Amino acid sequence: MIPLEEIRRAQEVLAGTVLRTPLVRLDEGPYLKLENLQPIGSFKLRGALNAIGNASPEELEAGVVTASAGNMGQGVAWAARELGLPCSVVVPENAPEAKLSAIERLGGRIVKVPYERWWQTLTDSGFPELDGFFVHPVQDERVMAGNGTIGLELLEDLPEPDVVLVPFGGGGLSSGIASAVKALRPETKVYAVEPETGAPLTAAFAAGEPTPIDFQASFVDGAGGPAVLPGMWPLVREVLDGAFAISLEETAEAVRVLARRARVVAEGAGALALAAALAGRVEGGTVVCIVSGGNIDAAKLATILGGGTP
Repeated sequence: MIPLEEIRRAQEVLAGTVLRTPLVRLDEGPYLKLENLQPIGSFKLRGALNAIGNASPEELEAGVVTASAGNMGQGVAWAARELGLPCSVVVPENAPEAKLSAIERLGGRIVKVPYERWWQTLTDSGFPELDGFFVHPVQDERVMAGNGTIGLELLEDLPEPDVVLVPFGGGGLSSGIASAVKALRPETKVYAVEPETGAPLTAAFAAGEPTPIDFQASFVDGAGGPAVLPGMWPLVREVLDGAFAISLEETAEAVRVLARRARVVAEGAGALALAAALAGRVEGGTVVCIVSGGNIDAAKLATILGGGTP
């Protein structure tokens, strides 16, 4: 579990920089924590700023590097721009153009690699070909502490939630939020939500340990993956109460619901938590869904709003 004092310290570091996102209710249903409203369109700004803000001048001398499907790249590029640092972002070849364009607007240099090489960068916590301070999007306690500030805000606005649903890509978001929530309200259940096309955590919970899965890339590019990252299983097993796998069709429907009923634009990963709630994965009580991001290619959004699934 990420120590509560580290999360509180991150809240102090981020004060006045990140947006304290609203918690709104969808009709009479679940509450939505709208991290898609952050300046970069995703929660990733919190972890990036906390990690870089706590690095020494010596560590940052050669600039910063991260590996990202798009959103963490924006967060690191934003933080680097504020400090006048060079930034490189290793991305998979199938990364969405909307996210790549945003990284470049923020001054980040994009390094495209095959998906397998990108995943290896996450596993190895580094990319030897690039110099700079490596900000891991998941396996970094400072990143997770920054993400945990979402949990603090959530409980300040809604002190007694019964369930919190969190999208799961590598576990940095869910671990951070769950650490904060469990420290202050242990009885609240926190569940991860993955696309069923890449649901290694759901499989790990079912088997009691990480297990191989079949992985397919999908429009839910900010969540899901081929495996649980090394080092993350002990942490997520400790702080999470389980995981759910959601179909692409259910996810697309959640994107439509958010757009039509809440006037909220969410990317696939950002809609996963609501998709789990709408699909009845949890019953009764006060439910909070983390809308983690809203960076979606216009063509994909148009397909979804037209009733299709990319």
